[in-house]
Order: sequence, then structure tokens, then C-alpha cells
Amino acid sequence: MSSSNTDVQTQPHTPDPGHGDNHSHGHAATGSPFRQPRAVWAVAFACVVSFMGIGLVDPILPALSSQLHASTSNVELLFTSYLVVTAVAMLVTGWVSSRIGGKRTLIAGLVLIVLFSALAGSSHTIAQIIDFRAGWGLGNALFIATSLAVIVGAASGGFNGAIILYETALGVGIALGPLVGGLLGGISWRGPFFGVTVLMAISLTATLVFLDQTPKPTRKIGLTEPLRALRHRGLATVSIVALFYNWAFFTVLAYSPFPMNLGIHELGFVFTGWGLFVAIFAVLVAPRLQARFGTARTQYANFSLMALDLLVIALWTDHKAVLIVAVIVSGAFIGVSNTLMTQAVMQVSPVDRSVASAAYGFVRFIGGGLAPYFAGKLAAHYNVHVPFYVGAAMLIVAIGVLATGHQLIAAADGGETADAAGEPGDEETAEETGEMISVGLAD
Repeated sequence: MSSSNTDVQTQPHTPDPGHGDNHSHGHAATGSPFRQPRAVWAVAFACVVSFMGIGLVDPILPALSSQLHASTSNVELLFTSYLVVTAVAMLVTGWVSSRIGGKRTLIAGLVLIVLFSALAGSSHTIAQIIDFRAGWGLGNALFIATSLAVIVGAASGGFNGAIILYETALGVGIALGPLVGGLLGGISWRGPFFGVTVLMAISLTATLVFLDQTPKPTRKIGLTEPLRALRHRGLATVSIVALFYNWAFFTVLAYSPFPMNLGIHELGFVFTGWGLFVAIFAVLVAPRLQARFGTARTQYANFSLMALDLLVIALWTDHKAVLIVAVIVSGAFIGVSNTLMTQAVMQVSPVDRSVASAAYGFVRFIGGGLAPYFAGKLAAHYNVHVPFYVGAAMLIVAIGVLATGHQLIAAADGGETADAAGEPGDEETAEETGEMISVGLAD
């Protein structure tokens, strides 16, 4: 999502010396990933809650529209304000964490999430919630920017164990978000916001108590480094592809609850199924497809299938059963794309991975932030089918842009194969994988 490993690695394939006792060395292949210090569990729990935010508000979107007398496009600004602020924050999280250290950045993010989620739950107008979601987005960016780095630094069992634990937290959060949002939203639309407040307050307390102070990184990241990194053709190409892909992704996630015409609990169950598909295909299926067919070829097929899925949604938007099944199935394509897009950006970029992920996150979330708002506007001006036609068209554009960088990505795939064979070592390969997971899936 953002510059997630600022404290872990400052140069490609060069371990950061600032990890204290550096548990990773000599223990990468031993011990259970679930036998961890309390500090790791505190941060992992916070990760679950943070990732729940991806689909937490989905079940209450129609209720917000009716109860607060807001148009669909205004309600969709809940996503736009959150994601656009997150995108801009990507440019500064590396600058912040490289100066104050991982724990302080983590705490700052958690405090902002607790504050702004409580304010959102206390709001009386849709405009107030939109504003507070923007502040929430800033806090989430700071938290996600450093959570994996902190887990890796404090975990026992090395990088492999830390990454498995992080993957687990991510999958649980994505799947539980809509379910919790539906259950709490069935009581009141304020429920999901206050639920996040309580859970994140617990996480904040546990992090303060159990997590030791992390050392400051050895290199300070400049404010303009992510923007300068976009001058590189490979990084810019993959980032633009991600912008168009995220337009389609967030059209499905943010707009499809409206034409479903389901209750809050039912919407929660539908998007729980969607979240399970996202998590399973991101963690288990995408790496196998990439290893067998390569990043570019897998993405051509995956984007094409996702475009067909959006066409099904567009054609049969008025048929509830078809719409529900197609939305749940879209989670499989989204899971694969999230992982492969992140692998691609890490492979083709010549700059520090923390800087590359910040630049990538900035561009991709601009697309994700604009899509929900324009989906509401297109539906109001034309009909409910048009936003999904536009989403499908965005995926076709993404395929065309991706084709312009095919050779770069294919060459980078070859380089990753050499790394996996032991150049560099296993710890560094696992560290790179952790960065990919953090950037690609913690949306």
C-alpha cells in the first residue's frame, strides 16, 4: 500500500542494520510463525482491524444514503476522501518514518484512526463523515506504512514467520471487514465506525505497552523521492496500469452495494464471500500462476477475465442473483491482480523499494479514489449499468498499457527467478516478498 518497509530495508537487497537484535538471521526457517512475542501479536491485531476497513463500510452505504438523505455520489465520497488522502500520504510516510522511527509512526497512525473513526461515528451529516474519513485515511497510511516493518523487527522465527503472520492478519481482516460491518451496521450505521474506534483503541494500548521503541533508520528519505522515481519508465508504466485496474476494482467494491438492494446483514455476507476470494487468490493462487506463466501473461488473462466479469455485472445489473455471484467471483481476479501488480512494481523499479512502493501507491489510489465518485455520477446521469461498462473499459486500457512494458516485466521476472534460487539469500528474498504483500494487498 505504501512505503511499508522503510525501517526494514533502505536499499535493494541490503538488510537494514537498525533492527536491534535482528531475529531474522539464523532463524528464518525455524519455529512456528504463530509463536511470537506479545508485541508482535499487538501489531498483528491492529493489522487485522486496519484491513477490516477495506470492506467495513460496504454494508452500510445504502443505509447512509437513505438515513442521511445523501445522493449515491455523495456517499461514494466516503471512499474518495479516504483513498485520495491515503494516496497523497504515501508521498510523506517514508519521510516521516525515516525520521521518527517505526513505533512512533505506528502510534501516530493508530491515534489518528481512533480519533477520526470516533468522530465519523458521532457525525450527523454525510459531509462530516466524508471529512473525518479523510483524516482516517491519513492515519491508516501511517499505520500500514510501518506495520510490516515493525512486525519483522520484533518477530521470532525470522522474515518467513513474520510474513506468514502478516499474510494471515491481512486475510482475516479482509474477510471479516464486511461481516463485522454488516453485524454492527444492523444495529446502527454508526456501529462500524465505533467498532473500529474500540478495536483500534485496544490495539493502541497494547502497542504502547508491549512494543519496545524501534531504532531510527540509517537513511532519511526525501519528500520528493517518490515523485522523482516515477521518471523511470518501468515504474511509471506499472503504476499507470494499477491506476486503471484500481478504477475497476473500486467500482465493484464501492458502487455494487447500491444496485443489489439488499439489507445490511445480507450485504455483509456477500462481501465476506468477496473478501475470502480476495485473500485466498492473493496469497495461494497468484504466486503459482506467476511462477508458471509469468507476470505479464497472467495479468493479460486475469484483466480480460475480470473485464468479462464486469460486463456480466453491467448487462445483468438488474438481476440480483447474477449480480451477487459476479461480485463475489470478482474477488478472485482482484486477489490475483493485487499480488501480481505489486510483484511487477518491485521487480521493475531501480530505486529503494520503500520509495517505489510510495510512488506506486500514490498513483494507484488516485484511480481507486476517483472511481466510486464518478460511478455515482454516471449512474445518476445515465443508468446503473454504465459504471460497470466503464470499469470493464478501464481494464482493457490497462491491458494496452501493460503491453507497452511487456519486455521490461518479462526481464524482471527472470531476475526474480534468479533471486529465488538463492541470489541473494533466503532472508532477503523473504524480505522482498513481505514488501510485495504489504504494498499490494493492504488497500
